[in-house]
Amino acid sequence: MILLRTAKQSVAIAGNRIVAVGPEAEALDAAEVMELAGTLSPAFGDGHAHPVLGGLERQGPAITDKSTVDDVVVEIGRWAAENPGDGWIVAASYDPALAPDGAFDARWLDAAAPDRPVALRSRDYHAVWCNSVALRRAGISADTPDPRLGRILRRPDGSPLGTLLEWHACDLVLDLVPQRSTEDLVEALAEAGRVYASVGVTWVQDAWVEPALVDAYLLAVEQDRLLFRADLAQRADPDRWRGQISAFADNRERCRRYGRDLVTARTVKFFADGVVESGTASMLDPYLDVPHSHGMPVWSPAELAEAVTAFDAERFQIHVHAIGDAAVRAALDAVERAQGANPAWDRRPVIAHAQVVDPADRPRFAELGVIATVQPQWAQTDAVMTELTIPRLGPERAERQYPFATLARLGTRLAFGSDWPVSPADPLEGLRVATSREWLPGERLDVAQAIAAQTAGVAWQARAEHEWGELAVGRRADLVCLSGDPEHTPLGDITVTDTWMSGRRIYAALTLDPEVSRCSPSEE
Repeated sequence: MILLRTAKQSVAIAGNRIVAVGPEAEALDAAEVMELAGTLSPAFGDGHAHPVLGGLERQGPAITDKSTVDDVVVEIGRWAAENPGDGWIVAASYDPALAPDGAFDARWLDAAAPDRPVALRSRDYHAVWCNSVALRRAGISADTPDPRLGRILRRPDGSPLGTLLEWHACDLVLDLVPQRSTEDLVEALAEAGRVYASVGVTWVQDAWVEPALVDAYLLAVEQDRLLFRADLAQRADPDRWRGQISAFADNRERCRRYGRDLVTARTVKFFADGVVESGTASMLDPYLDVPHSHGMPVWSPAELAEAVTAFDAERFQIHVHAIGDAAVRAALDAVERAQGANPAWDRRPVIAHAQVVDPADRPRFAELGVIATVQPQWAQTDAVMTELTIPRLGPERAERQYPFATLARLGTRLAFGSDWPVSPADPLEGLRVATSREWLPGERLDVAQAIAAQTAGVAWQARAEHEWGELAVGRRADLVCLSGDPEHTPLGDITVTDTWMSGRRIYAALTLDPEVSRCSPSEE
């Protein structure tokens, strides 16, 4: 048994469980006592993220932090020079606000890599910026029509500019990119685990899983290289979802048998729409800058409701990406239909992002038991917000964004997610934004509400509220030590100093044990 002690707290852990808290912990005969400086908290969960994509991004080219188009081009040129050949150069995630209206020219990348194809994904992963070689290989020309779910941005003469928006347009190029090996994906998961350990996260909803990722997760488990627990949300495709039902159920069973309490696959992901910055989020009223457009719904409301009802009947948790108010309404309607059509069960459906919610729909979250899994880091006036989002929405709708406090007052369960690598993986940054809300302060959460959304709220989403998410006897020993008390120290000044998963310390700020890269939970 180990006793973890700070100036104000004591927690005793044995195996992978908390066995005592406070004076009761001090009264036990501990084999080891660890004196810690800071505050002990339940480890964080991440209710919506993309760990593999985050891990792959860290392998380069490094364009995420570039602040100008020229900086991105220089990095691509550096990478091409250091990695010669004629293969694809693939990277993510560039800032869509670096070019007016998010329109990036292929010729800019031609200067860095004129003879090999380049495909760069935007920070929101809803756009691809590619060079001329990539356009030619994909057969994209002035004669190529826009696909059903996508747009090809064009020059005045009709020729493709180099920016592709949304699924079918992006896939014209991405389908040509060689697939990563399972070993590469496992390495990306290992790197993601190191990142999560350093920011105190021990459970993640992987919110976009294609079939190859299931194999990668299970191999990472087999090799003891997974440093976090994950539930995999398999993506439903509107063109072939009926044929996916049995395959998704098979993968769920594989993860139940071989996931070793680290990996489950109980969720199905739906993309209801795109994103506001690309003008593809599905809106009830037209965009201000494009008055004829309501955005780009990925599913018709009727088809979404039918698919949600079918997967709900198979006892999959529903997880819907819905950015615009029309997409949010369609998602709520789909959940309501599933509840009316299928027998009652512990559904816990999720609507992720919920960026713009019509006031009439806000009470429906609590009425339908829908969890709002939101990204607090987005609720600030960064360049994307000021240069792309607000000009498209207009001031009135812009002030309806991210209604965290309103949803909470109406009884909605909130869970926080980072959407990493769209935003940094660090929950403390999200907590800082959620509790400050310098923009739209009426939607500010207090510190206790925000921390609950990052811990107990995500645990509820994970159906694990009796397993983790609070410091209580019998819960898993998934813990984080923070350098300060969030109730009395500015969140911007707090860091993670130590992280435990299932009773094993997997991160210490000063030294990271190399053995933590081979981590599996203690036996029950």
